[in-house]
Amino acid sequence: MGGTCIGTEKLKIGELADITGITKRTIDYYTNIGLLVAERSASNYRYYDPSMIDRLYFIEQRKQEGLSLGEIQHALHHTAYEEIDVQILRLKMQDLEHDVTSLLKQMNEQDKQNIQSIKKNVSPESIALMQSLLLLINT
Repeated sequence: MGGTCIGTEKLKIGELADITGITKRTIDYYTNIGLLVAERSASNYRYYDPSMIDRLYFIEQRKQEGLSLGEIQHALHHTAYEEIDVQILRLKMQDLEHDVTSLLKQMNEQDKQNIQSIKKNVSPESIALMQSLLLLINT
């Protein structure tokens, strides 16, 4: 079994940890207290359904919001999976919005640096000439 999830392929604990960035110890703890569900093989390996990836993200986000593990467990057991899916999508959209905002800010800073660099390499006479040409073009 590879390190990536294809279709409904089950994941070993190490693979789940690699994908989510959450330690095997934490995943094991969550499994032991019932936050995550794992199947045991005949050789006692734990295998996780790929849906546990989103569930882990849901748990971690709720922890960041200050909920206790007991409160998270209650939310998981009393919230329909459809609602959890919507909440997970909202969290992913917030993360994406944050990433896009950050990227736009970096691009804006690079644009400012590029303009400054161009200004340093172009003589004042050339800048004046370009401005005059732009005025002629726009009239």
